[in-house]
Amino acid sequence: MDFASLGNTCVVGLQWGDEGKGKIVDVLTEHFDVVVRYGGGANAGHTVRLGDQKFALHLLPSGILRRGVMCVIAPGVVIDPEVLIGEIDGLTARGLEVGRNLQLSSRAHVVMPWHKKQDRLSEGALGEDRKIGTTARGIGPCYADKMLRTAAVRVEDLYKPDAFRAKVTDVVGQRNKLFAALFGDHEPLDAEQIAGQYLRFAERLRPFLTDTTPYLHDCISAGRRMLFEGAQGTLLDVDHGTYPFVTSSNCGVGGVASGSGVPPRSVQSVVGVMKAYCTRVGSGPFPTEQDNSTGQLIRERGHEYGTTTGRPRRCGWFDAVAARYCVALGGVTQIALMHLDTLATLPEVRICTGYRLEGRTIEQFVPDCELLGRVEPIFETHSGWRGDISGATAIEQLPSEARRYVERLEVLLGAAITLVSVGADRTATLHRTSHAGAN
Repeated sequence: MDFASLGNTCVVGLQWGDEGKGKIVDVLTEHFDVVVRYGGGANAGHTVRLGDQKFALHLLPSGILRRGVMCVIAPGVVIDPEVLIGEIDGLTARGLEVGRNLQLSSRAHVVMPWHKKQDRLSEGALGEDRKIGTTARGIGPCYADKMLRTAAVRVEDLYKPDAFRAKVTDVVGQRNKLFAALFGDHEPLDAEQIAGQYLRFAERLRPFLTDTTPYLHDCISAGRRMLFEGAQGTLLDVDHGTYPFVTSSNCGVGGVASGSGVPPRSVQSVVGVMKAYCTRVGSGPFPTEQDNSTGQLIRERGHEYGTTTGRPRRCGWFDAVAARYCVALGGVTQIALMHLDTLATLPEVRICTGYRLEGRTIEQFVPDCELLGRVEPIFETHSGWRGDISGATAIEQLPSEARRYVERLEVLLGAAITLVSVGADRTATLHRTSHAGAN
C-alpha cells in the first residue's frame, strides 16, 4: 500500500461487520494525524492485538493506541457515557494515555437507560423469525429519538443540570407508561437516579468535550491527514444494507460527511476491509452460510465470537457478489483482506460468484431479504493450503494456493488487495502489490 498517496482516508467494512477494521485502523494510524469515529455506538467492537495484549474498543477510535494521534468522536456517534468512561479507565490502568489526545463532540447523542430497556423489550416481544439480532445496547432507540427530536439528549445537554433533570423526569414518566402498556413491564425507571448518574458521568467527560466539527475543518485547512473509522459493515447500512436486519446508521463511506461534518471531497481514498470468508451475527439472510462442520471449523479457528456480545458468529464462504456491491457503493480504492490464516487447514475453499433463483442466474447483489433468503449460491472451488501461515512476513512466503486465492478475489472485486492479514497481531499484516490490473 502506498501510504503517501492515500490522502484523507476512510476505512469501511465490506461485509456484515466484524471484518477487522480496528486492526487496519491501528496499522494505518501511524501515517495519519487524526482518527475520527463518525457513526455507530457501543454496539461496535473493534479488537486490536499488540503482542500478548488484546484491546477491545467500542467507542474510542482505534487510533487511541498510537502516541501523538488525535482521536475524535464525532456528532454522528451515539455515546453511552458509562461504556466510554469504562474504556478510558481501562486503557489508563494499562498505562496508555487518554487525555489531550481525545475529543468528544458536544453534539453527539447520548444513549440513555430507557433506550437500552426499549431495545430489550422490543426485541423480546418479536418472534424468533422476526428478531433483528440487536446487541441491546440501545443504539436503535437512541437514533430513533434523535430523529424524533423532542426526547433526544445530546452530550451538551448534560451540562445544563436543571433543564436536563426536567427532561429526564418528563421522558421517564412517558416511557414508564409506554413500557407498561406495550410490554407489561412494571419495573419503572427512576428519573432522579438516572439524572444524578448521568450528571456524574458528565463531569468525568468534561475534559474531552468540544465542538469537533470546527476542529476537523481546521485540520483540513492545515493539511493534517485524517483517517475516518467506520463501524459495522456496508451490508448493515440502514439505507443500503439487508434491511431490516441492519444497524441504525449510515456505516458506509456515505456516513462520513453527515457524521463528522466534513465535506465529501475531503475523503480522497477508501480502504475496504473484508475477511477471506463471511460472517454474520444475528438474524438476516446469509446466502453462503455453512451451518455445518465447515462453518464450525471456521468459527473456532477464526475465534468468531462477538467482541461486544460474545455471541457465536454465523460463518460461511466468501460472497463475491455481495462484496462487489459494497466495493462499488463505497468507491473503494484499496482492500485489506483479513483472516487468510483461518482457512489454512481446509482442503478446499469456495467463492460465491453468483446466485441461482428459479432457474436464472443473478450476478448483481440486491439487498432484498426475501430474495436473498431464497437464492442458491453458485460456487467456484479452489485448492486449499496446509500449514500455519501466521509467521509469514512477505506475500511471497505464502503457499501458491493462498496467493492464487487472493488474486482471484481481486479479479472478482475489481479493486486492488494491498494488505493481507495472516494473524491477529499488528505485525502480522503483509503488504502486497496488485497483479490483476485492479484500480
